Amino acid sequence: MNGKPPRPSQCELCGRAVADLTQHHLIPKRLHRRKRFRKDFSREELERRVCWVCRPCHNMIHHVRSEQQLGLYHNTPESLLAIPELAEFTRWLSSKPPGFVPKKRHRRR
Repeated sequence: MNGKPPRPSQCELCGRAVADLTQHHLIPKRLHRRKRFRKDFSREELERRVCWVCRPCHNMIHHVRSEQQLGLYHNTPESLLAIPELAEFTRWLSSKPPGFVPKKRHRRR
C-alpha cells in the first residue's frame, strides 16, 4: 500500500460524482525536493497529501494559485476552499451534471 487516501466516489471539492477523478498533490511534486518542504514534511507525508478532484476543479486550482503558493499556504482541502475564486467556482460547478466540462479559460500567466 502506498499510503495515499483511497479514491472516493466524488470530487472532494465540488462534490460531483465523476468517474475520472485526478490526484491533486496538495504539496506539488515539483516542490518535494526543496529544503523548506523536506524540513516541514516527512517524505511519506509529501506523497500522502493528495486530494481527489475532477478535472475542472484541478484546472481551476492551478489557475488561481502558483505551485509555490499551493505548497506553502493551500496544502489542505480546507485551505483550497478558502480561496475565494475556487470556492465560488466549486459552488457553481456543484450544480452541474457529472459530464459537464466548463469552457476553457485564459491562463493566469
